Amino acid sequence: MVVRESATSVGYGPGRHEATATAHPRNPGAPLDLKAVRDVRVNRFAADHRARTLTTRRSVKRDSQAGWLLRAVTMIDLTTLAGDDTAGRVRRLCGKARRPVRTDILAVLGVPPAEIRAAAVCVYHALVPTACEALGGSGVPVAAVSTGFPAGLSPFATRIAEIRESVAAGAEEVDVVITRGSVLGGGWERLYDEVAGFREACGDAHIKVILATGELGTLANVKRAATVAMMAGADFVKTSTGKESVNATLPVGIVLARAIRDYHRATGVRVGLKAAGGLKTARDALAWLILVKEELGDAWMDPRLFRIGASSLLADIERQLEHHVTGRYSAFHRHPLG
Repeated sequence: MVVRESATSVGYGPGRHEATATAHPRNPGAPLDLKAVRDVRVNRFAADHRARTLTTRRSVKRDSQAGWLLRAVTMIDLTTLAGDDTAGRVRRLCGKARRPVRTDILAVLGVPPAEIRAAAVCVYHALVPTACEALGGSGVPVAAVSTGFPAGLSPFATRIAEIRESVAAGAEEVDVVITRGSVLGGGWERLYDEVAGFREACGDAHIKVILATGELGTLANVKRAATVAMMAGADFVKTSTGKESVNATLPVGIVLARAIRDYHRATGVRVGLKAAGGLKTARDALAWLILVKEELGDAWMDPRLFRIGASSLLADIERQLEHHVTGRYSAFHRHPLG
């Protein structure tokens, strides 16, 4: 059973992709345009309606679905951000990032194991050296959460120092959190300066700006915050820390995708989108792939421009792929992260 032809015919085959974002051009940023930010309007009803109909308008089945799910695997930032994280847990996670799908499943699908690997491994700063050592030579980058994650309320100088230390330790990507109060209070200059400072501290490391959209009040605020972050040089805008009560939702994804599309039209620069928090099932992954394909197009169907921050999601995708090749569902615990 080979999934390649039917999968690639709709643009979602496993393909050969760079697993690291470092091969993609950076976002140089743009001057802050306050008028454009303040003029943002979002039709909440239309966004909700679009989200409800995304998965009813497109059906993905059988071999095509296997191809889409394999593509989703290559877009996952495998993440562990628990208070009881250990070096052993991170090493196991890195092993899974190198070989995220069992080789026997890939053999039946006709996909070489070397083509399927996670997009990155995301950890706290203290475990960056462990992850870098475990991933050495794999091409899978390490992403560090930073800037007082998840609240982002530590002193600015401390947050800048944290970024620089993570980059010095080997992180190729840094996921930063914004000060939500700047959005809620309309402090767009403050937000711009904050993100621009983070961008400078990252140096050559790619910066993913976490908006914590569940705490921004309105979809208009979400789009304004994303627009300011991109103007300040964000390489990715990211939905959530995963610690909020409301994380990645499809209406938010639509708003962020359209902010990215508007920025690309204005500047010619492609900024990435990262969905994080609450994505647990293969169906969730498929819904986000559909969203990105339809709202942003095939150029974004690449780990350099779309990521999913998750941990347990991978196990469910692997279960679905096993069902595809055997006709049987296996127990969740048969697909551990490490």
